[in-house]
Parts: sequence; C-alpha cells; structure tokens
Amino acid sequence: MAAETDLVKLYSGRILALAADIPHLGRLDAPSATVVKRAPLCGSTVTVDLVVRGGRVAEFAQDVKACALGQASAAILGSQVIGRDRAEIERARNQLAAMLRQGGPVPDAPFNGLEVLLPARDFTNRHASILLAYDATLEALVEAEKAA
Repeated sequence: MAAETDLVKLYSGRILALAADIPHLGRLDAPSATVVKRAPLCGSTVTVDLVVRGGRVAEFAQDVKACALGQASAAILGSQVIGRDRAEIERARNQLAAMLRQGGPVPDAPFNGLEVLLPARDFTNRHASILLAYDATLEALVEAEKAA
C-alpha cells in the first residue's frame, strides 16, 4: 500500500499538467543540430532540434516519447530554453541530477520549476528519463558549436 501511495504522489496533478503541455513540441525544418537520446532502462526517447545564434538557443523543438516524469522535465526545459547558452543548460542539468541523485537543492531560476520532480528522488529508474531532454539539448548545443 505504501508503494501505491508513493506512486500517486509521484504522478501529481502538476506533473501530469506539465506532461500534457510540452512547449516547442515537434521538429525544426533547418536546425543547426539534431540529437536523439534514449534512456536504455525505460526506453524513453527525446529528439532535440535547435538553432544557435550568438552562442544562445534561438530556435528549439523537441519530440518527446517518455513517461510523464520525462515529459514534465522536458516541458520545464522547453519553457525556459530559448535565449539560454550552453553553460546555463549545463548548470540546470547538473543541478537537476544532484537534486535527484544526491539530495541537492532545487535548480536555480529559471529552472526552479523542476522542484515538482522532487518526489522522483526515490525512483532511480526514472532519473535517466527525467534528464533526457537536458542531455539531448546539451549534446545538440555542442554539435552546433562545432559546426559554427
């Protein structure tokens, strides 16, 4: 019964609302870089297309095939990614990983909405899916920098 209660807490109304409304869903016609990342444990997959101008994300699209937690995480990323540089995305990703895996604090603004994922700390099998959109975005930023 306790495990069922934990799952109910994990899939809160806020997480489900985020998962249902992911910003920048889809694909770009002419991206600077495209990256597909897959979480081997659960099979979640995220494809990120982005255009970089002046070292910052100018255009962004994502195709998210993940659990509600991965979708919620991607929604928060999508709501904040435009105008960010690689250092900002990397800091958010690393803070999110520390929050999940090491009991670290909630990521800094503008990614502090990731606090909704605090209940996922105890579900280590979901961590890769939660980090997937950030990992794909970082890899795409690196590829775009190399191509510039």
